Amino acid sequence: MKKGIHPDYVETKVTCACGNTFTVKSTKPDLHVEVCDKCHPFYNGTNEQVSKRGRVEKFNRKYGFTSEK
Repeated sequence: MKKGIHPDYVETKVTCACGNTFTVKSTKPDLHVEVCDKCHPFYNGTNEQVSKRGRVEKFNRKYGFTSEK
């Protein structure tokens, strides 16, 4: 690599919108993010499973596909 053309790689303080802070390495001294692993629903277990029950029946009713003839 050429000398003097690359930015400095420094310890970076990351601040989330929820207030959580942690450190990583980056070329910027401070980062602000909207979602982190502490507040994202997938990672903290608060995500809701969408029920797909009745989707096939709804489709069949909508387009007239019924088992009765």
